[in-house]
Amino acid sequence: MWAIAQGGNAVDAAVAANAAIAVTGPHMCGMGGDLFAMVSTPAGGVHALNSSGRAGSGADAEAMRSDGLTEMPLRHDIRTVTVPGCVDGWVALLERFGRLSLATVLKPAIRLAADGFPASPLLVASLGLLDDAGREQLSELAVQATRAGKPVRRAGVALALQGIAFGGRNAFYGGAFGEGLVTLGNGWFSESDLVTSQADWVEPLTADAFGARMFTMPPNSQGYLMLGIAALADAAGLPDDPDDDCWAHLMVEAATAVSHDRPELLHDEADGDDLLARVLERGDQIDREHASRRPVAVNDGDTTYLCTADRSGLAVSLIQSNASGFGSWIVEPTTGINLHNRGLGFSLDRGHAAEVAPGRRPPHTLLPALAHRDGRLAAVFGTMGGDAQPQIVAQVAARLLRHGQSPAEAVGAARWTLRGPKTGFDTWTAPTSPTVVVEGGAPVSWTEGLARRGHGVASAPAFDGSFGHAHAIVVEPDGTLSAAADPRARIGSAAGC
Repeated sequence: MWAIAQGGNAVDAAVAANAAIAVTGPHMCGMGGDLFAMVSTPAGGVHALNSSGRAGSGADAEAMRSDGLTEMPLRHDIRTVTVPGCVDGWVALLERFGRLSLATVLKPAIRLAADGFPASPLLVASLGLLDDAGREQLSELAVQATRAGKPVRRAGVALALQGIAFGGRNAFYGGAFGEGLVTLGNGWFSESDLVTSQADWVEPLTADAFGARMFTMPPNSQGYLMLGIAALADAAGLPDDPDDDCWAHLMVEAATAVSHDRPELLHDEADGDDLLARVLERGDQIDREHASRRPVAVNDGDTTYLCTADRSGLAVSLIQSNASGFGSWIVEPTTGINLHNRGLGFSLDRGHAAEVAPGRRPPHTLLPALAHRDGRLAAVFGTMGGDAQPQIVAQVAARLLRHGQSPAEAVGAARWTLRGPKTGFDTWTAPTSPTVVVEGGAPVSWTEGLARRGHGVASAPAFDGSFGHAHAIVVEPDGTLSAAADPRARIGSAAGC
C-alpha cells in the first residue's frame, strides 16, 4: 500500500506491487514476462489491457519442423520467447489511469533490487529444480539464494528499472535489454520488433453468472473458458450448499464441456464473443448424474496474480507471468532478467490456427477477472495455476457471488482441479479423460460423490500450490472493502490502509 500512501491510486499500487514481485519472485514473474490487467473505474467502466508479447519477425515454424521439433520447446530455446510485454503494460496502465510518476511507482522495486531482499523459500526451492545449464544462466540468483532468508541483490535489474523510471519503455526495449534480446535471438528478433508497444487496450469479454456480470480478457487469453464454466454451472442449478457433491460434479462437468476443444479453438485472432457463444450452447452436454469423461488439456504454470482497490472505486485485477518456473531458463546477460517461455502456447502443426508466425501472440493461460452488480464493482479476483485457472477462478467466483462467502472463506475453501496424464507446458492435448484431483480438507462427500458418478478421482494435500494462489477483494454492501490472500501462497498477503 506504499503507493496509496504516496497519494497514488489502485493502478499505481498494482504496478508498484508487480514491479516489486518482479524483482523478488523471478521464478514466477518479471520484466521478461507478459501481463494482462482489468481496470474497473468509479463510473462503472471496465477496461482490459492485453500486454502479452508477439513472436519475433524471424519466427519460422517450417524451420523448427526441419529441426525435428513437433512442439514448442520448453527450455533453453530462444524460439519459445516472445517479446516480453510486462514493461509496456506498466507504462500503459500508468499513462491512462495512474496518478504517480513512473519513477515514484518503481522506487520500492529499485531499492529491493539494488539493496537486496531476503530469498523466499519458494525462490530457493525453484532454483533447486534447475539443470546445469539453467543454473549457469541464472547464476546471479543461484549463488546468492542458497537458503531462505539469504540476501539477494540484482544489480542489472536495478539499472534496468532505473532506466525505465526516467526513460520510459524506450530505455528498456531500446536499451541494454532490447539489444541483448536481439543478440540472443540470432535472427529471431529484430530491432523493429521492439519499437511497437506490446500493450493494447481491448474490449473485455463478459457474461452473466451467479447474479453478477463477470468480465475477463478476450483471446489470446483463455478467459472465455472461465465465463463459460461459471455460466453453464449456474444455469445447471448449483446446490445452495457448496459442500454438496453435486456442486463439485456440476462444476467439473461445466469445465470439461467448455474446455475440451480449447487447443483447436484458441488463438490470437479468434473472436472471443463467438467462442463464448459456442461454449454457452453446451448446457445439454452436462449430465447431472454421470461423468461425461471428456478429454481436456490441463497444464501447470508459475504466475503472479494480484488485485488492488481504493476508496474512489477504482480497482485492478492484474496477472503477470514467466509461464513455467523461471520461464525459458535463458537470461539476458546485461540486465540479468530471465526470459519467459510463453511461446509454448503456439503450435508447430502445419496450418494450425495457433501456428507460430511473425507478430503473432500465443494462446495464453492468464485471465484476470472482476464482477459488477447493478453496474458497480462487486469483486476483483484471479489466480495463478496454468490451465487450471478457469476452473479455480470459477470456483472462487461461485463462492463469492452465488453463495455470498467472504473473501477469506471463498479463497481458503478446498478446491478441485483437473489433471491429465502429464503436467507442465509440454503438451496442449490430453489423450485421455482427466482426473479430478480433490484437495485435502474438501468434504468427504465430494470424493465419494464424484467417484460414484464415474469421475476418476485422486487426492492431494490441503493448501497445495497446485490448486492455485487466488486472491480477491470484495465491495461489501456498505461500500467497505474486504480482501483475502490465498493461504496456499506462502508469500502472499492482504493489506489495507
